[in-house]
Amino acid sequence: MLKADKELDIKAISEKIAKAKGAFVVDFKGMKVEQVTTLRKKLHAAESEMKVVRNTLAKRAFKGNAVQEQALASHLTGTNAIVFAFNEVVGVAKTLAEFGKDVEALKIKSGMMDGEALDSNKIKFLATLPGKDQLRAQLLCLMKEPSARLARVLNTYAQQNGAPAATPADEAAPQA
Repeated sequence: MLKADKELDIKAISEKIAKAKGAFVVDFKGMKVEQVTTLRKKLHAAESEMKVVRNTLAKRAFKGNAVQEQALASHLTGTNAIVFAFNEVVGVAKTLAEFGKDVEALKIKSGMMDGEALDSNKIKFLATLPGKDQLRAQLLCLMKEPSARLARVLNTYAQQNGAPAATPADEAAPQA
């Protein structure tokens, strides 16, 4: 590999890690080409990218950033790829964990999220968390429930004091 090519690879890794919200070092030794291709497609759907890296070039790309060196560079031994999570880190962790259940050859070594180093146990915990869309739905349900309970309580109180029960059609009718 020419020195200019090496410098381009180092620059590309540095740019991707700077753009990414998180990154994971995975060992893919023993995986078949079809499995790697399937993993890449699943990661692409999760707005992430997997790049097979040379360990020495990746370590040079991480120099100068203590968190990256501690979280990622220290685990760069053997056959490695770096998975860059550009959007939702939890979704990428779930994708890697689910794929790792099906393909035992995939090993998640370490990771990094929001400037914090993640070991394999933290990554497994991260994979159990709900995704962004599910959290939004739960938040909306939490926000809606108190007002719905208040409406039911007021409706019950009104019925006990002789008012007719409100129906959804009554609530939608315009008031004159």
